[in-house]
Amino acid sequence: MPDLALFDFDGTLTRGETFPPFVRSVVPAERLRWGRWRLAPLVAGYRLGLVSGTRIREAVVARGLTGMAASRFESAAAEWARDRLPALLRPAALARLRAHRDRGDTVRIVSGNFECLLSPWAATEGVVAYGSRLEARDGRLTGRYAGPQCVLEHKVWRIRAELDLTRFDRIHAYGDTPEDRPMLLLADVAHYLPRGWPEGMALPSIG
Repeated sequence: MPDLALFDFDGTLTRGETFPPFVRSVVPAERLRWGRWRLAPLVAGYRLGLVSGTRIREAVVARGLTGMAASRFESAAAEWARDRLPALLRPAALARLRAHRDRGDTVRIVSGNFECLLSPWAATEGVVAYGSRLEARDGRLTGRYAGPQCVLEHKVWRIRAELDLTRFDRIHAYGDTPEDRPMLLLADVAHYLPRGWPEGMALPSIG
């Protein structure tokens, strides 16, 4: 049976977070200035470890994206994925993803970031992305997530909802923050790559 390889995205496949720069690129300048002031206490709490990533992303979506046309948001996400994401990728991590893909493993990206941002890039690599989805009503974003963000135990829930894990010989997982811990614990072979891991660091062989 083939193996399954699960990759977190931000900080694992990329050099850093892509959520903030993408959101800044789509939120109108006036709303962005207003939102920075309103969200400053939450951002400070996040940097101090007092506010979770889930909470800060929820607040950013509510303040920045409410009322935006869903089609515009999805189009901007696809454009950003095409033009900006490739330059942000870690060569060693991307090489590992491609090695799993090329040897016939099933590869999934599992991320708290927007699914509509990750899926266009994932498709160019011949893999599938599971991510967080936004709620829309009458063609416009409501400022809320459609269901839980794809983090922590919800990563595992999404994986199990989409895949029959008995089909795989082994599960490999790659992550870089505590939000990936449940997914890493699901794996037979887990690789924890904390923020700031050396750019030229060689990953252990797949085996």
